[in-house]
Amino acid sequence: MDFKTQVAGTTGLAGVGADALLVLVGGQAVPEDLEAPLADALAPAAKDGDFAFKPGHMLYAHRVAGVKSARVVFAALGDGSVKNLRKAVVAALAPLKSGGTKTLAVALSGAGTWTAAMAEGVVAAVAEASYLYRETKPSAAPATKLATVSLVCGKGDAAVLSAALRRGEAIAAGTTLARECANRPANHCTPSFLAEQAKKLGKEHGLKVEVLDRKDCEKLGMGSFLAVAQGSDEPLKFIVAHWNGGAKGDAPVVLVGKGITFDTGGISLKPAAEMDEMKYDMGGAASVLGTLKAVATLKAKVNLIGIIPACENMPSGRAIKPGDVVTSLSGQTIEILNTDAEGRLILCDALTYAERFKPAVVVDIATLTGACVIALGHHRSGLFSPDDALATELLAAGEQAQDPAWRLPLDEEYDEALKSHYADMGNVGGRAGGSITAAKFLQRFTAKLRWAHLDIAGTAWKSGLAKGATGRPVPLLTHFVLARAS
Repeated sequence: MDFKTQVAGTTGLAGVGADALLVLVGGQAVPEDLEAPLADALAPAAKDGDFAFKPGHMLYAHRVAGVKSARVVFAALGDGSVKNLRKAVVAALAPLKSGGTKTLAVALSGAGTWTAAMAEGVVAAVAEASYLYRETKPSAAPATKLATVSLVCGKGDAAVLSAALRRGEAIAAGTTLARECANRPANHCTPSFLAEQAKKLGKEHGLKVEVLDRKDCEKLGMGSFLAVAQGSDEPLKFIVAHWNGGAKGDAPVVLVGKGITFDTGGISLKPAAEMDEMKYDMGGAASVLGTLKAVATLKAKVNLIGIIPACENMPSGRAIKPGDVVTSLSGQTIEILNTDAEGRLILCDALTYAERFKPAVVVDIATLTGACVIALGHHRSGLFSPDDALATELLAAGEQAQDPAWRLPLDEEYDEALKSHYADMGNVGGRAGGSITAAKFLQRFTAKLRWAHLDIAGTAWKSGLAKGATGRPVPLLTHFVLARAS
């Protein structure tokens, strides 16, 4: 899909040539700046109660007299925030997606002028509303015929908005990649598949990609990662991808993504209900691939490294058992009290591996704990970091990207739950504060790092009728990396 700017001509919105015209309406009444043919169509509907000036409300009109575009959609923008704008665009696309609309013009009325954040928000909303998974469902019809979206703006705004659209397109492409990987069934999206995707990114965007296999990990001493993988017949992959966009000596940003391509829980077997959704347990890995794609597409002047430990967590005669003790790459020993707390076991070795790059910062991303879903629900990702400045950066990136997070504590008292009689630590504490004790476990492997952890268990996918991967937190991560590049 192509996004561009379109300078309004002398005939105004009524003369805009497109298959459909979307007018985003701000305020609580028909805007004074709305031209007569459009205002005449909107005012009676508002008066009769068919249109409300509340975000998400929309009105479709066909062949409005005096308007060049065959289809007109009015969508309420409320206070004009990017959050409300995205809601309005998604609502407005509903009557257009299945019709004959190929070109769409988007304009503001009663909401001031376009900002870069609003332009990026339009791209995100269109991409979200237009996405349809088809890889293993060829019978699915295309989500939309829409091919071109243009923002109607003033001549002086075109350059700034064009740059914002390019940024939005890159983030949308990265988010779509993450969704595509996570939505694939686990017999399609294996650790080997993730490695192939990384190599494909390398060829397309000039990334340096290295994939370690079991022997490589054994040689390094990744006993914790290897322990999780040993119960599966699928070969593990430890993926390392470099985007070298910054100066040669610049310390890189490192993103570490949990890549459990299917999580049965291992010997600590999960309940059968909704276990199919455990294909999404590689959402962290998917977000790292998506962020790499977005950053490389934009040719950001930053050094970025993505690390993905990828494997399955399966029960078998070879699988790890509760009570087993393993030795991590750091040399610390771990008593495995629950084999379903496997994500932290693969991440800890990846965090230790990241030390060799002398990174500026390290952020790990994982669908780590159900406890985080209980704490925060499905709107905000959980953020943990002992570094106030780093946490502030990530929170700000999330707000800017409309991909919000919420910071949770890392008080030292929570660490007591991880004590073990038989190893340096257990891999779980009690039920209380489960997302925090999981983060405290990871923190034990970050003494040499500026580190933050994102628990995306509540935000990486949706269940029910809207079941599917969200691609989060690609927008947050991309904004974070781009801010460091600038």
